[in-house]
Amino acid sequence: MATSTSSKLSKDVKQHYMDLPQGDKVQAMYIWIDGSGEGLRCKTRTLDSEPKTIEELPEWNFDGSSTYQSEGSNSDMFLIPAAMFRDPFRRDPNKLVLCEVLKYNRKPAETNLRNTCKQIMSMVDNNHPWFGMEQEYTLLGTDGHPFGWPSNGFPGPQGPYYCGVGADKAYGRDVVEAHYRACLYAGVDICGTNAEVMPAQWEFQVGPTEGINMGDHLWVARFILHRVCEDFGVVVSFDPKPITGNWNGAGCHTNFSTKEMREDGGLKIIEESIDRLAKRHQYHIRAYDPKGGLDNARRLTGHHETSSIDEFSAGVANRGASIRIPRAVGQDKKGYFEDRRPSANCDPYIVTEALVRTCLLKEEGEEPRDYRK
Repeated sequence: MATSTSSKLSKDVKQHYMDLPQGDKVQAMYIWIDGSGEGLRCKTRTLDSEPKTIEELPEWNFDGSSTYQSEGSNSDMFLIPAAMFRDPFRRDPNKLVLCEVLKYNRKPAETNLRNTCKQIMSMVDNNHPWFGMEQEYTLLGTDGHPFGWPSNGFPGPQGPYYCGVGADKAYGRDVVEAHYRACLYAGVDICGTNAEVMPAQWEFQVGPTEGINMGDHLWVARFILHRVCEDFGVVVSFDPKPITGNWNGAGCHTNFSTKEMREDGGLKIIEESIDRLAKRHQYHIRAYDPKGGLDNARRLTGHHETSSIDEFSAGVANRGASIRIPRAVGQDKKGYFEDRRPSANCDPYIVTEALVRTCLLKEEGEEPRDYRK
C-alpha cells in the first residue's frame, strides 16, 4: 500500500512542539477554492487575539498565478473571510477560515461561486431552504490505487461492503472516524457517515443546513478530510467515477426542502418543484459538476444506482431516478426530496443555488437569470 513519505515522520516528535504554549497569539488558517473549482488551498497567519466574529478577521492576499487563478504579471488575489470554524488540528484557540476569492479589481474570481449563491439565498430567506448533502468519496494510495485493494487485482464484487463491518469489508475506517470527530470539533454540521457500495468508498452527510451555510460547511468538511488523509498518508478522491467497470461511482446526493414542503400538504409543493426541475434538466446537469456535465457523464449511465444523464426521471424510493421522493415523505405527504444527480466533485454553492433558482424563484430556460440588471 503506497503511503506518503511525510506520514512516516514521527508524530511523537511533532507533538512535543504542538504542546508548547502559544501565548496570546492565534493561528488562523485561511482556506480557499482554487482555479480548478475543485482543489483547496490554505495558508496560515498569526493574529494577536482570538477572533470572536468573522468581522474581526483581516482580509489577506495570495499569488493567483500559482493557483490557476491569474497571470504572473497581475497575480495578487484577495482573500475575504466568509466563515470561521475551530481548528481540530492545532486546536483552540486557533481557527479555520473559509474565504471568498476576489480578483485584483475586487470582482469575484471565476471559481468564487459563493458570491452569487449568497445573493440568491438572501432572496428566499422567508422560505427557509434546508439542504442535506451526502458526500461520497474514495480513499486511494499515493499511487492512485484504491486503498486496501490487491496490488495486482480486484477485491470481491460489490455486495458486502455497503455499511459493512470487518477487516475484509471496511477499508480505512480510521480515516473516517478521525474525520468525523474532527468535523464535530470544528463545528461542521456533519450528521452521519457510512461505508459505501464500492470497497474503499465512504460517505459522510452534512445537514440539515440552511441557505449559504450548506456550501460553507461542506467545503470545510472536505478540507478537513484532505488534512486527515494527509496525516494518514493516503489520498481522498472526489472523482465521480474513480474506477471504470462494474463499480459504483461517487455522487453528492442533495436533499432539499422549504418551509412549505415540510408543512402539512407539502407533497404538492414537492411535486410542483419536480415538474419545474424536469423542464430544466440540462441546466442542472451543467451545474452539477465542475466540467459542465462531462465528469458526470462517466457516472450517470443508468447503471450502478444512477439515472441516465440524458433523461430526467422521478419516483418514490427509486434510487435509479434523477429525483427520489423518500417513501416516508410519500406516506406523510410532506418533507423533502433528494436530487441524485450532483457529482461527488460538485461545488455545493452552485448546486444549492440551482435548486433555489428553479424551485423557488421559478426560473425557466437553459441559463440562470441575472438579478443585478
